[in-house]
Amino acid sequence: MLFLFSPGSLRRTSAADTNDDAANDSALARMAQADPRAFSTLYERYVGPVYAYCLIRLNNREAAEDATSEVFVKALAGLGGYRNGVFAAWLFQIAHNVVVDTQRKRHPQPLADADALPAPGPTLEDEAVNRMTRHDLRAALTQLSEEQRTVIEMQCAGWSGPRIAAVLGKSLTAVRMLRFRAVERLRELIASGESGQ
Repeated sequence: MLFLFSPGSLRRTSAADTNDDAANDSALARMAQADPRAFSTLYERYVGPVYAYCLIRLNNREAAEDATSEVFVKALAGLGGYRNGVFAAWLFQIAHNVVVDTQRKRHPQPLADADALPAPGPTLEDEAVNRMTRHDLRAALTQLSEEQRTVIEMQCAGWSGPRIAAVLGKSLTAVRMLRFRAVERLRELIASGESGQ
């Protein structure tokens, strides 16, 4: 089975979707272990968030599309290794590894298509981040802890708080605190001009 990605397949999820989806993921994954055609429901559910995460990390549409396809090919091929945990966490780990491998293979590229990033929701945090230049933001992100950076990137990629919490194996309160501290740290870095150092 070949997975072809198209940006038109993106969809946003709500908290209610997240709860319903998480309850069915393990059952769908078990069904897909027996019949790979059942994997298509999981693909449809997660292609948007995985693509958005890849786009934020790779900053290139083609690379993000390729990485997204690779994530789902690897997920389907490795489905026998899935052991009834949080499917989104298992899939996110594959996505993270694919992104890291892709970044290692290519040379760093300047931010050429800043408008290609998905539009975040209009929260106070988002407004503060949007005031920063893309260059300063990318530089500042590298100075966050790995957990803080992951939370910010996943949120910008459209992942909901409950889904981020499930993927990272943390409580929703812990994710909110990581996000709050990350935004505060980003503000400090940008304000002090330390983001580019």
